[in-house]
Parts: sequence; C-alpha cells; structure tokens
Amino acid sequence: MAAYDEFGMFHENAEEYGIAFDGPPTVRRETITLASGIGLSALVWGTEPPEIVLIHGGAQNAHTWDTVALALGRPLVAIDLPGHGHSDHRPSHTYSPIDMADDIAVMVRQLAPEAEAVVGMSLGGMTSICLAAEHPELVRRLGVVDVTPGTDEAKAEPIIAFVDGPEYFADFDEILGRTIEFNKGRSEQSLRRGVLHNAYEMADGRWTWRWDRIRAGSADSAGSADSAAGKNNPAKPAKPAKPEEPDNPEEPTAFSELWAKVDMVQVPITLWQGGKWSVVGDEDVEEWMRRRPDTVHIVVDGAGHSIQGDKPIEMAGLIDDLLAR
Repeated sequence: MAAYDEFGMFHENAEEYGIAFDGPPTVRRETITLASGIGLSALVWGTEPPEIVLIHGGAQNAHTWDTVALALGRPLVAIDLPGHGHSDHRPSHTYSPIDMADDIAVMVRQLAPEAEAVVGMSLGGMTSICLAAEHPELVRRLGVVDVTPGTDEAKAEPIIAFVDGPEYFADFDEILGRTIEFNKGRSEQSLRRGVLHNAYEMADGRWTWRWDRIRAGSADSAGSADSAAGKNNPAKPAKPAKPEEPDNPEEPTAFSELWAKVDMVQVPITLWQGGKWSVVGDEDVEEWMRRRPDTVHIVVDGAGHSIQGDKPIEMAGLIDDLLAR
C-alpha cells in the first residue's frame, strides 16, 4: 500500500460529488500546545481569515468535513477534538463536552477568532454548544448536526455497535470490511478514504483506530466514512495501553445535564437532523424548541446521523444558509 498522504485524496472527494477541481486546495495542518501540555491539531483551509469552524463527532476527525469544505470554497478551520485525529490523547482519557470546549476555545481564539459560525456534529455539536455558552465571544452563529442533550445510548445503538467493535485488525482489508458492513449506502472509495484518515498501521502490520478508545468511543461517535486522520507517523507518542478493565466509554446520558448550556446560547442556532435515521428523537426536538423557539430546525432527507458524510453537498448549502442568517 502506498504511503498515507492526508492531503493527497481531495481529488477523490471532488470527483465523487461532482465538485470542480482545478488542483489541490490550500490546506495546512496547525498544531498548538495547550497549557496542559496536550497538543491540539486542526486543518486550516485557505489563506484568508477563517469564516467557519467545523468540529467533528466522536471517533471521527477533521477530515470528515473534507467534501463539505471543498463544496463551500470558503476559508475555514476543521478541528481535531482531543483524543482524535492528530490531537493528543488526554492522560485522563476523559472527553466531556464542557472540558473540551475550553480546549477548543484556545484553538478558535488563535486560528479563527472572527469566524462567523461554529458548526459541530454529535460530540462536536455538544462541545460547540458548550463553547457558545461559556465562550460567547467566539461564536456568532451556531450549527448543531444531529445531536441534543437528549441523545442517549438507546438512540445511538447502531453507532455503539460499530465503535465498540474490535480494537485491532489483521490488515487493512479487514478494517475496511468492517467499515463497509456498518456504512451501507456509502461508496467503497469513500469508505477506504475514511479508514485511511481514521486508522493507522502498527509496526506488526495490524491496523487500529486512531481515536482514544479508552473513553472516546461511545454513543456520541458517528463512526462515519470520512472520519479521522491516519497515524502513519512514527514520531507520534504511542497509543496509551488499554486498561485491564473493559472499555468504559463516556456515557452519552451525561448529555442530559447540558440542556442548561442550550439555554445560555445567545446567538442564532440551526439544528440539523438526519432524515433517514437520527440520534435525535421527536421529544428532543420538542424540548429544544421549548427552550429555544428561535432555532431553525431542518430535517435533511436521505441523511443519517452523519449528515456531512451522507449528504456533504447539501450540508455545505445548509452552512451557507446559516451564514446568511
């Protein structure tokens, strides 16, 4: 297999979705070191001040937004959450939206302080809500992709089934095969691209996921086709050893405590929900609209939980609409 090049596959995204492609886009990777010593990484698209901040879901990374970014054609920043992508794992292996919002605020303040919108999906959506509540000067418009504080394990069962699968795979074909099994309707090419972004080959030839499985894999994870950047970088610290006890992922039921954060948001909000299947129930929408009746709620036909993966062109248009509010 050819060496992994995280910037070498954009032409595939463009070709698959009919996006004009005149050559490689201007994208660079930026990493900052937080006061805790943890490195936080992001993809910066374009050369102008970023207009948008994009935050992925659990068990994904910044590359889940590649097709959306190509379709938007705007300067933006796509952030790798702690414990995901090229960002370091936390020594505590805890990834609550409240804690991560403080980390993301450092990145946004440095890379995109004047961004017109923050858009977050799933775990990234809950983190974006906390960011808007606790760091309001950094969020002027908020887009939330298929999640509310009402999301729980029962609603996210298909995602848990994927994320709680094997940690190690004999080879690339095995990890790709499992991804195909759980992502019906996606092209094999897009799934292959997603696995290359989201997994890495170890020294013994086996493959494993890049996200921190000790805590990060949970019902708030999308396990999407275009998730996370590969870890073919021997200079990166080794993945923390798996504890002797079973994985104890972050419990999505804790999200219920975050309804108060929704109340605190004081900017225009759009809530996008997958029309094909969703981790958002009717009761969640009802509760959200009771608290924030000014929210624009849109159901995206044909999309599942990972709207940016299932309907990236439509997602780009929806983000444009958010910017126009």
